[in-house]
Amino acid sequence: MTPCHFFIYIRIKLDIMNILVCISNVPDTTSKINFKEGNTAFDTQGVQFIINPNDEFGLTRAIWLQQKEGAKVTVVTVGDASCEPILRKCLAIGADQALRIDLQPQDGFEVAAQLAAICKKEHFDLIITGRESIDYNGGMVGGMLATLMDMPYVANCIQLDIASNEVGVQREIDGGKEVLNAKLPLVIGAQKGLVEEKDLIIPNMRGIMQARQKPLDVISPEEISPASKVLTFEKPSEKGPVKLVDADDIDGLIDLLENEAKVL
Repeated sequence: MTPCHFFIYIRIKLDIMNILVCISNVPDTTSKINFKEGNTAFDTQGVQFIINPNDEFGLTRAIWLQQKEGAKVTVVTVGDASCEPILRKCLAIGADQALRIDLQPQDGFEVAAQLAAICKKEHFDLIITGRESIDYNGGMVGGMLATLMDMPYVANCIQLDIASNEVGVQREIDGGKEVLNAKLPLVIGAQKGLVEEKDLIIPNMRGIMQARQKPLDVISPEEISPASKVLTFEKPSEKGPVKLVDADDIDGLIDLLENEAKVL
């Protein structure tokens, strides 16, 4: 009898892209915002929190790279235990693991410095932040993180194409788009356009169940001081009553625009 020989070929992908997506825990835009302690602190009582929308666009793009390229996707936030539900949602969307730096940050620099400390311990090929968070709209974390890591940064990113180590990106600028080429590692500031709202991933029951088995690690913060301090919060002034002008009263309209609105 002729012996049979069986050969098993195993293909191993050695260079797995490692992606870090930075997540902010922000109030839902429908929440009523109030302040306490003499208008020096944000009142979280009764506020519903969500994943920062710009971060969610970035997370969705990272999951596409995971599905296409086999990338590993890690999500990270700087915050207390109240942030863990949004991290679990990120895991249900498809992230492989979650990190929570156990700190209530005081400003954007403190967030960026804590994230940089994590990034210096583990190599990430692509770091995705949101263009800005919808709570303070600072738009500073991505740029400061890139500076601390000595990495290139593309803000307002609306397109990302990766082939090997080469990256083609587009970013939104005043009046148009800018097309750039870059190399990994890279930091980008994600926004709508990187993916569209219709492309956002809604966790299904399977994803929610799998999220319970994925690691969510709590990390002690580094001893880093914030670079700024909040003195006080103030709500915008209430708008005054609307003045209606007859469509034929052009002179009256011009007078109001010039003397009251002072836009002429």
